[in-house]
This record gives sequence, structure tokens and C-alpha cells, in this order.
Amino acid sequence: MASVKLSKISTRAPKGWDKDTTKHKLQQMLTKLDELQNLLYAERKHSILIVLQGMDAAGKDGLIRDVFTSMNPQGVQVTSFKEPTPEELSHDFLWRIHQHAPACGMIQVFNRSHYEDVLVTRVHRMIDDKTAKKRMDAINDFERLLQENNATEIIKIYLHVSQEEQQKRLKERLSKPEKMWKYNAKDLSESDLWDTYVKYYDEAISYCNKPEWHIVPTDQNWYKSYLVARILLDKLQSLKMKYPGLKK
Repeated sequence: MASVKLSKISTRAPKGWDKDTTKHKLQQMLTKLDELQNLLYAERKHSILIVLQGMDAAGKDGLIRDVFTSMNPQGVQVTSFKEPTPEELSHDFLWRIHQHAPACGMIQVFNRSHYEDVLVTRVHRMIDDKTAKKRMDAINDFERLLQENNATEIIKIYLHVSQEEQQKRLKERLSKPEKMWKYNAKDLSESDLWDTYVKYYDEAISYCNKPEWHIVPTDQNWYKSYLVARILLDKLQSLKMKYPGLKK
């Protein structure tokens, strides 16, 4: 198990990385993604699951808007996992997740995911370490099941924001009318638990590392969107897809 230390990983683009050039490359990639998503949908041999995790204000919603809305909405689905409902709590913790696994031909985006059940639950001491370990084993089995039996390619992305940038974004939610709807009274108190969240993210990313996580610096939104588009483009190109012929 490779050990991950998020505190040692930069949250910004490499020095000298040009913003305008990167944004231009992103637009070119979005055109290619649209073409490949259409091919994925037509061939229906593979599916893509994008797992997005990150601290509050890491930029999950903005990423979905900037990258995934460039594709045909018939072939892309987004599911946001909030606090479990009473019905969901009456089942095993993966029950609500499995229902949204992508069908062949689809790209499914999880805006937060099954990893919340080994993160926020540990931070707030809803489960102990032994239970968390069992859940991480179950997550590994679940992801293996999707890959082996449903031809699902899983792309796990941790949006890596600094605490300083997070604080800036949270304060914007209090002052900018177009962002006030995102404000949650719990946001600032959750930010006070930063170090605890990082500790449990380190453990979850290290333990559940097949497929491995992509740690994406997200202090600069233009760089974040570029990297995620690049990751998805590389994955789709690797599938060597072909359009099906005429049905006989």
C-alpha cells in the first residue's frame, strides 16, 4: 500500500505554467471529449465512473460545469451524494451507491461518493477505526466488482485545495450574490477540522488505491479543469473504441 501525504503535495500549477495556453488546450480537448463520448455511447461496451472527492469549496461543481457539460447530456449523468436519508440508512452503506453505477455506454459522475462513509463518519466519530477498515475493504471489493463484471473504468479524483484558498472561497459565499446559495452554516466549522479530514483522506486514498487516485491541484480552476479533461481524454482514447456497423 503506497502511503499518500496530501500535505506534501502542491495545490497549485507548476511554476511557469501558462494560463491562457492551458485554457486554449482545454477547449481543444473538450471537442475531442464530445466526439469520444459519442463513440462510447454508440459502442456500449464500456462505461466510465468518475469519483470526485475533495474538501468543501474544492471546486467539484465548477469542474462538472466546465468539463462534463461539453458532452451530450444523454450520455452523462451526475449524482450528488448528500447526508443519507432514513431509507438509505436502513440498508448497507453501499446500497445507495450501487444503484447509480453506470450502464455500458454511459459516463457517470459521483459528486462526493461512497468515500464519504469513511471520511465524514470518522471525523465526527460516527464509526470507529475497525468499522472504517471493514468499509474500506468493502469499497475495494465494490470497485473491483464494477471493473471486472461491468466493464466499468473507474477514475478517482481528489481535488486538492489549500486551506487558505478554501477559506477565501467560503468567504465569497457570504459576500457574492451569485454564490450565496452555496453557503452552509456548517462550512466554517467543518474547515476547523481540516487536519482531521486530511488524516483520514490520507488513509482512504492510500488504502483504496486500485485504481489509483489522481491528486489534482485545484487552487487555480483553469489548471484543475485542464488536468481532469486530460485524464478523461487519455482514458477514453485508451479504450480503442469503434462505431458499430449496420444492424443485420
